[in-house]
Amino acid sequence: MENKYDVIVVGGGFAGVSAAMEAGRKGLHVLLIDKYNCLGGAAVNCLIMPFMNYWTKDPTTEKRKLLTGDLFNEIIDEMDKLGGLHANRITFDEEILKLALNRMCHRYGVELLFNTTVTGVNKGDDKILSITAWGKSRKLELFADYFVDATGDAELSMMAGCGYRVGREEDGLCQPMTLCFRVGGVDMELFRANRERITPLYRQFQQEGRIQNPREDVLLFLTMHDGVIHFNTTRVVKHDPTNPSDVTKAELLAREQVFELHHFLKENIPGFEKSYVLSTALQIGIRESRMVEGEYTLTVEDLKSLARFEDAIAVANYDIDIHNPEGSGTSHYYFGAGEWYQIPYRCLLPKGCANLLVAGRCISSTHEAQASYRIMPFCAELGQAAGAAVGVAVKNGTTLRDVDMKELQSILRREGFVL
Repeated sequence: MENKYDVIVVGGGFAGVSAAMEAGRKGLHVLLIDKYNCLGGAAVNCLIMPFMNYWTKDPTTEKRKLLTGDLFNEIIDEMDKLGGLHANRITFDEEILKLALNRMCHRYGVELLFNTTVTGVNKGDDKILSITAWGKSRKLELFADYFVDATGDAELSMMAGCGYRVGREEDGLCQPMTLCFRVGGVDMELFRANRERITPLYRQFQQEGRIQNPREDVLLFLTMHDGVIHFNTTRVVKHDPTNPSDVTKAELLAREQVFELHHFLKENIPGFEKSYVLSTALQIGIRESRMVEGEYTLTVEDLKSLARFEDAIAVANYDIDIHNPEGSGTSHYYFGAGEWYQIPYRCLLPKGCANLLVAGRCISSTHEAQASYRIMPFCAELGQAAGAAVGVAVKNGTTLRDVDMKELQSILRREGFVL
């Protein structure tokens, strides 16, 4: 492999792959690095499924209006061609997703580097000159003119010395971590007949001290596979998702919760008598961790007022979905039909580094605002916008702070963005 690129993207989730593919289809020499062995990020490593809604409805016609750019929709279509997407366009097979993303990155000329962890940044003045990484016990030094941090945890930005905040403003607590899992061997007919019994009985067991999981209900989803049910219902609170010791403790606690819940289902809910834990995610799911200090900080007031910005590069409308950082309960604020807020380009610009953009859930925002845009479809949209911005900067020979905003927005509109 070479060691000099136009742009290096760190993190192979929806934000990272979209940034890399967008830059690739603009003719840039792109390297995409991920610490695991596949693309897809939280969808594949944390078993996050299904997609949350990435559209709004016209209040007059009730027709769907998609809010993401064309790359996310292309990913969806690619999975559909390969038999990995349900007709509802939100339920998917993550193994097919891995294959689809591999093929799409190849199509757009993106060079991939798996099983590699970025360990350091070499910086001169206000620019990243190169990054160091370890891959298979080999130290690498990689150079680029521009970089995109799509790590989710803002790891590249942190190593570059950029400021960040963690969790909610008053106490630093983050939304809970969750280890997703799958249960196989379920009698689906009996399950459907008894589904409404699960949460009331679960709450009774909680009150009796027989369930330790603090989550208030049992969150489950159907999958594309007969007899397999997906659970997004473990909850670990008051653990720091940026601290490896705390994350280890969270993994241990969550795995106990997995089997606690399965035993509850197997022993009390018809349909689960012959079921078994089919799989747990490779990694516990992290809803919130670091968010960079950017040139603009998106707030919950911006969301609720349906804010508009001159440098808008994305929109979103998923509800402000805050899982209680301290225990049980989940709060919601829903947007109405035909409503969405804009996200400004400045949220992708970390202070103190002129050739770095962030994309995904670690952009500059408050705790409450992050609870809305953090879902995978909108992370893909933010990634595509970042990749397009790098393309404009390379074309015009400018810094990322001096990107021609009208040109960038014109490109994004042509590529399906709703601005």
